[in-house]
Amino acid sequence: MFHIHVEGEYIVISGTPDEKIDTKSASVRNESETASINDAELESHEVFKRTENGVNFRNVSWPFASVIFLKTIFATGVLSIPSAMYNLGALGGALSVVGWSFMNTYTAVIQGDFKTRHPECHTLADMGHAVGGVWLKELIGVLYLIAFVLCAGTGIIGLSTGFNALSDHGACTVWWAFLSTVIITIAASIRTLRNIGWLTWVGFLSIFTAVFVVVVGVTTVDRPAAAPQTGEFDLGYHVIAYPTFIEGMTATVTIFVSSAATSAFLPVISEMKNPRDYRKALYICMGLVLCMYLSFSLVVYRWTGQWVANPSLGSAGGTIKKVAYGIGLIGLAVSGCLYQHVAAKYIFVRILRNTRHLQSNTLIHWGTWLGCSIGLGAVAFILAESIAIFNYLLSLVGSICFAPMAISIPGILWLFDFSHYRAGNLWQRVQYFFHWFLVILGLFITVAGTYSTIIAIKDAYATGVIGSAFSCADNSNSSN
Repeated sequence: MFHIHVEGEYIVISGTPDEKIDTKSASVRNESETASINDAELESHEVFKRTENGVNFRNVSWPFASVIFLKTIFATGVLSIPSAMYNLGALGGALSVVGWSFMNTYTAVIQGDFKTRHPECHTLADMGHAVGGVWLKELIGVLYLIAFVLCAGTGIIGLSTGFNALSDHGACTVWWAFLSTVIITIAASIRTLRNIGWLTWVGFLSIFTAVFVVVVGVTTVDRPAAAPQTGEFDLGYHVIAYPTFIEGMTATVTIFVSSAATSAFLPVISEMKNPRDYRKALYICMGLVLCMYLSFSLVVYRWTGQWVANPSLGSAGGTIKKVAYGIGLIGLAVSGCLYQHVAAKYIFVRILRNTRHLQSNTLIHWGTWLGCSIGLGAVAFILAESIAIFNYLLSLVGSICFAPMAISIPGILWLFDFSHYRAGNLWQRVQYFFHWFLVILGLFITVAGTYSTIIAIKDAYATGVIGSAFSCADNSNSSN
């Protein structure tokens, strides 16, 4: 008869000579097997499967992802923040940049963690379906499309401004915008983010160098290019400013939206080789963005004040403006390309999900993909020419779309997974009510920001700052 008893980490079976079973090793093996099963289970729910037959979307490494994130965030933000600082002052603007950067990083972590726990979610709209059903999915889906189509529109405006600057307004701005749309749409029609990856590297270096040229350039001139070139003038630089509610809210939303497009990161996670590496890419991206936003925007605002150009690449005027736009053209195009690609990929996956056409080179696959890309490019062109001022378009998309998507919805996602914290210890209850605060904050920014931006746009039309829709007027001020 055998007798079983425990000695430390071993089970000893009496009746057999020194026969021991290593329960510690067995436990490790069981944990490893469980982890493998969990990973396999999570992998089975991913939107794009690893495949050698057809289109393999799962080929983005985390360093590649960090560059895609950088290019998605960096271009539009750094071009709009200096003008927003005029209304908030250097101190208020800097605090706003830091505060919103940390807030948007945290809500991006919430989205990424939710994606890890629910790998079947391809976009924020899918997450909305998980927590609120079909109605919330469709609502977020509409906001998602509007947001990134409008962001693609900012790319069209930026690129057309560059063409105007380089050509001294050699053609009607509408034609430059149309050419910009064609370029952006062709680039956005590349199917996988891995293949767009090399464009993001070039695009980021392009816009970074262009902005750096402007930052150096504004410090070398006696007075801003847009300021009166003779006599006394008010620079308009303030450490502390006292804006009206409309001015302050519009500027705040402009700075908020400069780092708020984190919902565009979610489709990238679906194409990463290892989605769990998301945080590495996120932290590198947001850390670099914060440093660059602060340093570049504060220097440009300090030397140009209220005379900062919009976009800011034209702030040094003349030759430097042409050099900056010449270097930055690729970066401006890639920014619009990424936004349009993300929006098109959302519709593409919605149409072909769970069919063989999603990852097969069929006629339906190609027709659907190109139709989504070209169709959204046309919409972006129309919207860009209807609201043809860079900052106002950014403020509008920030208020209507990104405030709920980047603040309120992440709060709801966290509350869905951690609702039990309401009855937990003190720290858990603090976390629970903080995420309710995020929901309310997002709604406030949506309402107040939209109201302020609409009033600002109305005043801009009334004072002639914005011309008519589809205007041929020079948007780079090169012909003045």
